[in-house]
Amino acid sequence: MPDLLLFTSESVSEGHPDKLADQISDSILDALLSKDAGSRVALETLLTRGLAVIAGEVTTHGYVEIADVVRQCINDVGYTDTRLGFDGNTTGVMIAIQPQSKDISVGVDQGAKGDKPQGAGDQGMMFGFACDETPELMPLPITIAHELMARYTAFRKENPSAGLRPDAKSQVTIAYDAETGKPQLIDTIVLSAQHSETLDQPAVRKLVMEKVVLPVLSNYQQFVKKDITYHINPTGIFTIGGPQADTGVTGRKIIVDTYGGYARHGGGAFSGKDPSKVDRSAAYAARWIAKQVVAAGLATKVEIQLAYAIGVAEPVSVFVETFGTHKIAPSEISKRIRGNFDLSPRGIIKSLDLLKPQYVQTAKNGHFGHPEFGWEKTSDAKRLA
Repeated sequence: MPDLLLFTSESVSEGHPDKLADQISDSILDALLSKDAGSRVALETLLTRGLAVIAGEVTTHGYVEIADVVRQCINDVGYTDTRLGFDGNTTGVMIAIQPQSKDISVGVDQGAKGDKPQGAGDQGMMFGFACDETPELMPLPITIAHELMARYTAFRKENPSAGLRPDAKSQVTIAYDAETGKPQLIDTIVLSAQHSETLDQPAVRKLVMEKVVLPVLSNYQQFVKKDITYHINPTGIFTIGGPQADTGVTGRKIIVDTYGGYARHGGGAFSGKDPSKVDRSAAYAARWIAKQVVAAGLATKVEIQLAYAIGVAEPVSVFVETFGTHKIAPSEISKRIRGNFDLSPRGIIKSLDLLKPQYVQTAKNGHFGHPEFGWEKTSDAKRLA
């Protein structure tokens, strides 16, 4: 057995209070884009017992009944029982929204109308990543962690009488070969599941193992090479969850949203922001380009950094890190990226079709690794190869 290094990533369910806040912000964004594709949106949601606070900036020609969108999103996730202390039917909604700053819109709106190149909505740097550890070209730990949460949510919704509730978290530890950096085996799985008072710890463990963990592991048998350590509801009880137990805020799960800590993050959150904000659109573009690099066979692991200045269309830098896996020089990869992809905000929005309502789905189970999103397609790899 080679020397092993352990790496861990986590995911959370759509009923986790921070993830629910993300979904509410993106549900409002989707509703606004469906009315006016040119909507400028930057919204934050705060959730606590019986209350949702929606704050931020919106400039739009459409109208959306925001309180209705908020309550519907809460209900869709599964908080419909008043006995849980938080539900969509009785949650109060406080709204504090103002128009987008005119100083910001100067470099964005003029370009959107075609008068000059559309500038970035803010300065900042964004990272994208891809590797050959999974078919999705995602790191293995976050991929399994996301699958556990997706399976948990699907089972809970299909079997409401089973006793599982919306709030849950997963964590997966993978052992990597210290020399090659390749994943070798699954070492530890942690899963905490909110449950009804009718279930005790042994019952929760049995239910979660049989209906969630083992079905997911059946897809990864090549990494089950030893007895896996399991921690299922390690505190012994988890009946109070969601915003009843913990405040939720948009943008607090940015590592869950991206690569589980396996790659760098630019620092900006995604949810609640329209695609004129490069925090979101350029992060999607960086992931899209990283996938093309790996799919084209130019490297087996790559991280792309894009950086922008507010009001300026073209990125101020494009940085390529291949961790020594490149088949051609990273500088040549960077040159090919600049020569084959329009990385202006307008170019990214057009290439990835970012003005259509689609964002609430990104806030449920990670923004990357899911084939339904345009930035996950690898059909442009041949342009780099």
